[in-house]
Order: sequence, then C-alpha cells, then structure tokens
Amino acid sequence: MLRLRAPAKINLTLEVLGRRADGYHEVRTILQAISLSDEIEFELAPEVSLAVEPAGAAPVEGNLALKAAELLQRETGATQGAAIRLMKGIPMAAGLGGGSSDAAATLLGLRRLWGIDIDADRLRELAAELGSDVPFFISGGTALAEGRGERLTPLPPLTGKSAVVMFSPFAETGDKTAQMYGLLMRKHYTDGTVTEKLAKELREGEGPESVGSDYLFNAFDAVASFYPAYEDMRGAFEVAGAQRSMLCGSGPSLFGLPEGTDAVFDLRDRVKGHGFDACAVQFEGPWPIEGLDMT
Repeated sequence: MLRLRAPAKINLTLEVLGRRADGYHEVRTILQAISLSDEIEFELAPEVSLAVEPAGAAPVEGNLALKAAELLQRETGATQGAAIRLMKGIPMAAGLGGGSSDAAATLLGLRRLWGIDIDADRLRELAAELGSDVPFFISGGTALAEGRGERLTPLPPLTGKSAVVMFSPFAETGDKTAQMYGLLMRKHYTDGTVTEKLAKELREGEGPESVGSDYLFNAFDAVASFYPAYEDMRGAFEVAGAQRSMLCGSGPSLFGLPEGTDAVFDLRDRVKGHGFDACAVQFEGPWPIEGLDMT
C-alpha cells in the first residue's frame, strides 16, 4: 500500500488578463503549495475504485482523482486496478485546489504503484486534460502560471514562509468559480505586471522575506462581496493584525500573512477568537515526481 499527501495551494497573485476565444480566461498568477492537505491511499486491486472519508466530504462520481486514474490507464495501457481511499482535509470548493491536488497525487501515486515509466513533463500534459490547476500539483512549490493556468514556470521556493487560512462558514454550491468569473468586468482585467513584479522579486530577492503584503493581488477581491461572509472574514483578519488578507483562488477561503514567522499561531488564534475556523500553514515544495509520502 502507498500513502501520499495532496497539499492545497494559495494564489499570491491572481490577475485576469481577459476572456479568450475558447471561453477560458487568460490568467497570470503565482501559485504556492501549502501544508494543509488531503491524504490518499493506493492499493493494488482488480479494478479502479474510490472511497472518500469522511462520507460526503467530496463526491465519488465525477471525482477528479477517479478521472485521473482512468486517464492514466487509457493513456499508458495499464491493466492493473487500484483501490483508492481519499481522506479529505481540504474543504471542497474553497479556492484551495483540493480536487486538483487529489488528481495530481493520483497520477503520481499510480505511476509508482503500477510501475509506469512516464516522466514529469508527460504527467503534466495528462494533468492539463483534467483541469487548469492540476499540472501545478505534479511538483508544487512556487510557480508562475499563465494561459488558463497550465503553463508553468518554477520560481525559487519560499520554504519557511507561513500564513493563516480562514474558512468560510458557508458551504458553496454550484460552479462558484464560473460564477465569480461571470462577475468580472473589463475594468477588473489587468496586464499581468503585478504578477511579473512579484516573480522578479522572488528571482532576485531574499527568499521568504521577498513576499510582503504590497505584492499580493487577486482580481476576484473586487467582486468578493458575492460571498455572504467575506466582509466579516476580511474584518476578522484586519482586527487580528494580519499584514494583508486575500481570497484563496476564487474563494471563499481567505489567507492572511502574519507580521513575522513566529506570529502565525497567534494570528490563527486571534482569528478563531472571532468565531471563524482557521489553520496555520507553511509554504511547501517543490516535491519529487514520487509525490509526498506520509511520514
């Protein structure tokens, strides 16, 4: 049996450049893997199956992990099956990329379990067929993502940086990402220079200290009042003393940066004192093509 972690992500920047002819939006974003994660177990079996724990934490039918397993079988001719057990720690539809990370971890895990000779570049090609964020999770770490999110350029890792992630008290229904994109107007589009500025700072700066509140940006913040708890969540971060708070992806989760690395747990506790569920996270990655083993 093989057991891997599937980490979540936040977006340090997320710029929407405009709508493309294919219906997708052109984005430029800096993605960062964090220590909040799901766990996935893989065991050889006659057929591919998926179980989710706790029950109802994510759907089985249409689950990206199941689609990833089936895609890898088709593309490689693998004849073995696998019993996949997904233990959710990342909330669904929270802007944290949990489903995408599960899909990438499944590609990595089954590559090992089935003994498939396939490199990281080919895995990313397969990952892009599953979703825009999935290729990032093949290696994680810190990366510039362009196009619809599938074109990746690794950036110097920010190991040691920490943040607090705050979860919305309301469960999202429907395709909230499509709804959020639908709320954006032309005035919310930018040219990508904010993201490029941070990418340049990461390449030339001094590691984790390169990321300050002045560099953070998310186009969806302009329409985040779509979420009923957004203003209260943002206010809780402000009163708690975060440098800056911002949506995770298209939301509704938020993340905030503490004043210093040692202050992350104090910031988490102050946020929780305002009645919101929150956790302290560390920035992670990149990880090897073998994935992140549970230790």
